[in-house]
Amino acid sequence: MPQQTDSDLDAIVVAPMTTADDARAFKSLNLEWIEAFFTVEPADLVTLDNPRRILDDGGQVLIARLHGEAVGCVALVAEGDGAYEVSKMAVTPRVRGRGIGRVVLRAALDHARAQGANSLFLASNSQLASAVHLYEAMGFTHVPPSDLPPSPYDRADVFMRYDLTA
Repeated sequence: MPQQTDSDLDAIVVAPMTTADDARAFKSLNLEWIEAFFTVEPADLVTLDNPRRILDDGGQVLIARLHGEAVGCVALVAEGDGAYEVSKMAVTPRVRGRGIGRVVLRAALDHARAQGANSLFLASNSQLASAVHLYEAMGFTHVPPSDLPPSPYDRADVFMRYDLTA
């Protein structure tokens, strides 16, 4: 991929997952970061092997493309009562640190608002300091794990919420 410029952020297109290629990109982008930092857990594969289930259950998977290449993704998993889990957010290492994660997360927030969501939550890991910092910068606040639905991930040690009604 060529060197990114500030105008490249304007070239990022974030759109819902619609094709088998999008589903493959969602899986590969996520396996890329999970395998770099952790061990793939059974709950990862439940989601990554069948992302269509997220859509069928009222959520959405968004794929970010830069010059046609999938470079990021995020899932919004519907949890009922207007709450969505922000899950499986990834940016390929080749373009990390250039603002693409912010664009992806902003698209997720915008999509959740458009769906009438009242809150978002996520479980992450303190080893992913850049991601946690991004969530904080975008307005997510730390909460005790008991304030959120149970996480299926053993690696989860950071729990955050974003109030869309404020």
